[in-house]
Amino acid sequence: MGDLTYTNSMMNEIRELLLNARQHVAVQVNTELLSTYWNVGRIIVEHEQENKERADYGKQTLKQLSKDLTKEFGKGFSVSNLQFMRRFYQNYQIQQTVSVKLSWSHYCELLTISDADKRSFYEKESINSGWSIRELKRQISTSLYERLLLSEGKTNKETVLALAEKGIEMATPLDIIKDPYVFEFLGVPENKPMLESDLEKALVAQIEKFLLELGRGFMFVGTQQRITLNNTHYYVDMVFYNKILRAYVLIELKTTKLMPEAAGQLNMYLNYYAAEINDEHDNPPIGIILCTDKDSVAAEYALGGLSNNIFASRYVSYIPNKEQLVAQVEAVLNEWNKPE
Repeated sequence: MGDLTYTNSMMNEIRELLLNARQHVAVQVNTELLSTYWNVGRIIVEHEQENKERADYGKQTLKQLSKDLTKEFGKGFSVSNLQFMRRFYQNYQIQQTVSVKLSWSHYCELLTISDADKRSFYEKESINSGWSIRELKRQISTSLYERLLLSEGKTNKETVLALAEKGIEMATPLDIIKDPYVFEFLGVPENKPMLESDLEKALVAQIEKFLLELGRGFMFVGTQQRITLNNTHYYVDMVFYNKILRAYVLIELKTTKLMPEAAGQLNMYLNYYAAEINDEHDNPPIGIILCTDKDSVAAEYALGGLSNNIFASRYVSYIPNKEQLVAQVEAVLNEWNKPE
């Protein structure tokens, strides 16, 4: 009994030590990240002000800056993220007004709000209530600010606020440490979502093998490639680059029947790649949706802004046709569903 008490005592002391250390590291990293991105925004704004006479200066320069920074420092410097840094400085020109209690994800979400009073309200509530980024998004989407404005009298406003905070989710040091923005800032590999099942892993392996063995210029970029749009993180299941076409090929796996919204989402990814990832010599990316529902295996193309005529004349010689792709999916499903 004595040994057990002694062990529990040590465990409690070490636990407290580790939790305090993680808290300290998270705060330090977050403070440095916010300070650095504020200063990046300051540099961008100051250079733009010096070049006002050039109407296209801002857009073109940010795109080139994004490519140069990404080449040297890795992810984290997409055009959209640089635009957030610029807006960050423009809205918080006194650096001391930035709260280190909030993460970069919080500020990116807040900066999507154009109304200064509304933004200030959500910022103060996030700080005072310790909202996680997920909770901040929930409160904005449920129009807490507008509901409070419409509430007549102090009692009603307190009631609305109390009801809103029933679902409160407090931010923790782990929220900051696991934030994809922090992984980018530190230059360490991100903890990507895992493929959901062994079947998905088998499909990815089969499609990769098939495309690389076609001998038509395919190079595998990777799985679960992150795209951040409006401060929301998405992951493309598979990304290839075709060096003959000079085009990215994005592949999404769907384990349910093919729904119209799947094409809409993939086209959103294609627009991102065209704007953020493509260089000046790249052609428009294309997308492929593979529906792996065993009763309705299907393959569909998403062309982004590419016309059907250009796709037919330029791409079809190198991109496998739907029948070939469906056959690959069916081969994996047949193997998977084979009786033991």
